[in-house]
Amino acid sequence: MLATAILASTALRVQAQATTYPLEIRNCQRDLILDAVPERVVAIGQGTTEILLSLGLADKIVGSAIWLAPLPEELAEQGQALPRLADNSPSFEAVLDTRPDFVASQWINDIAPEQARVGTFSQFGDFGIATYVSPAECAKSDFSTGSGDGARSQAWSMDLLSREIAELAGIFDVSGAGAALIERNAARIETAKAHVRGLQARDVSVLFWFSSPQTEGEAYVAGRYGAPAWISDVVGVRNVITSEEEWPLVGWETISGLDPDVIVLGKMDRRRLPADDVAAKRAFLQSDPVASQLSAVRNGRLIEMDAQSMNPTLRAVDGVETLAAGLRAFGQAR
Repeated sequence: MLATAILASTALRVQAQATTYPLEIRNCQRDLILDAVPERVVAIGQGTTEILLSLGLADKIVGSAIWLAPLPEELAEQGQALPRLADNSPSFEAVLDTRPDFVASQWINDIAPEQARVGTFSQFGDFGIATYVSPAECAKSDFSTGSGDGARSQAWSMDLLSREIAELAGIFDVSGAGAALIERNAARIETAKAHVRGLQARDVSVLFWFSSPQTEGEAYVAGRYGAPAWISDVVGVRNVITSEEEWPLVGWETISGLDPDVIVLGKMDRRRLPADDVAAKRAFLQSDPVASQLSAVRNGRLIEMDAQSMNPTLRAVDGVETLAAGLRAFGQAR
């Protein structure tokens, strides 16, 4: 996977040249054609926003939405004046009010071929607005199955993130910046892998808990093929959830039967669901008759991880270091 990313970055360095318009890109089973560099952009999803900021495109962003946490330190200054349309999914009207010529979405459920939380491809097309969805979403085998987050039949990889960076860089005629970002990300992955190479986790099993629609009810936990699966593979641990759904809803009785060695708790500023607050997660685990008897809870093996690191974003690499550090602290690895 790392070798692929490095080869991709090398190829992009060679090809980092001015974009020729009209530009045609295959995006979510449709052809996206752009006649010129977009000038007014709405970014729906913090992961997409952070890519655009990393490419130096802050001055083109006229609206952003779906925020989980503060921007990382290296992006905080250029993103401090970023206009927010909503902390969660914005309305179609709120997006139109910014008069965008391009909308980029992290999630296909926000901008989709048919039903969508914000608007469909055709609805935006009626106003002459081009729409782009993350390739990580387009690669799903089902866009809305289960809890609504869709499913994957193949594992998410950093190749999909590199493709997103390269395509957005091409769209905005900043291919050089895109190649540099892919190269920096590949270097971060290499460093993260070096840090965990001697970890040698001893068949450690892990559960990734993002949130819950009701704290005491079923939990949104990471399936076998999302970003947490990539993190698990790099660190060398086993995700106890084998569902192909991205974030299946799983009951605590079922989780009790799987009895993970470690539970990773999603930490975020968002407060849309009752279990978004990591303190609420901890309180539930300590008080619930079933959850409190889990090995991870009884032994205090709970790791807090930025929710952004659990999503297919630039921050997934941070998740590797967070999980590795927690395992070392618990003596789960040497």
